[in-house]
Amino acid sequence: MKNNSIKSLLYETGIYSGGPRIVTIGGGTGLSVLLRGLKRFTSNLTAIVTVADDGGGSGALRENMGMLPPGDIRNCLVALANTEPILESLMQYRFKEGELKGQSFGNLFIAALNDICGSFDQAVKEMSNVLAITGKVLPVTLEDIVLFAELEDGTVIKGESQIPIKQQTTNQRIKKIFIKPSNCKALPEAIEEILNADAIILGPGSLYTSIIPNLLVKDISKAIAKSKAMKLYVSNLMTQQGETIGYSLVDHIETIYKHAERITIDYAIVNNGVIPDYLLEKYRTENASPVKIDYNSIRNMNIKIIEADFVSVEKDYLRHNYNYLSEVIFELINEERLAKDKKRIIDYYYVNGKLKKQKAINKE
Repeated sequence: MKNNSIKSLLYETGIYSGGPRIVTIGGGTGLSVLLRGLKRFTSNLTAIVTVADDGGGSGALRENMGMLPPGDIRNCLVALANTEPILESLMQYRFKEGELKGQSFGNLFIAALNDICGSFDQAVKEMSNVLAITGKVLPVTLEDIVLFAELEDGTVIKGESQIPIKQQTTNQRIKKIFIKPSNCKALPEAIEEILNADAIILGPGSLYTSIIPNLLVKDISKAIAKSKAMKLYVSNLMTQQGETIGYSLVDHIETIYKHAERITIDYAIVNNGVIPDYLLEKYRTENASPVKIDYNSIRNMNIKIIEADFVSVEKDYLRHNYNYLSEVIFELINEERLAKDKKRIIDYYYVNGKLKKQKAINKE
């Protein structure tokens, strides 16, 4: 308690900085990839993660043990881990045989902690300690929520894992998504982190099944709107089969606004890098294409566009170059937020030093 009090005092007087307070909101691969880059520039990093997943190993544990799905949480914890590589590999290991085939060891580890600790959020905190993570990972809610999608023809699809599968069997766009119970409460700590943030980042990730489900949880959208933080949306590189085929950047942002009317986005971070032809052809088989940037429409929404080459190829899959993406994000935060606040001069120089160090490494 004494050490925490001293640290808080140093923060308040501006003598100590762990970096700006960043909150990321989402789930799936996109969020965990982003976190790997962000953690190099601040220790005040919070990931607020959806718990609507009902497929794969997470879905099995949810059904059989009555616990919240751990998969997206696990991926974020591993992304923020500061421990031996073998422990990270262990947490991501999937059994190849027997009744546990396809199940992740990390999921089972969280399930065991859930039983031992008596609550899912405490289990996540204990695993955070084991992995010595940078920052925090928080479930958006502790309630058992189910995700639904209504298509344009009125068809309703139940279950996060079923939405992209069944949407592909129709020619109907998703009209809206919703959760039950609709009045579920947000984790109080998540609200607190949002209200105290310097920047809130939505995306990258699946629009309907990773990002928006968080915004449907009671008080999350309200807190984002109330927060004085910069609001950033990181656009996906490609449209996504089963969710956003044919969507432009404006379509993505308007969909967020439709589901969370109080929210406004300040900056859209987009890719202008060239995607290799063979990958474009591969994604074309799924009817996916690069997300179109409709510049005039975005500016008319009073959103500033930040663009750069974020293309990275990993095992023939497109990913954001998380190192460069995080550099661009922190340069923006430094110049538009910290440099303009005299009380944040320590944070400004903290981030500036981190950026200079990373750029020096990049030149080597």
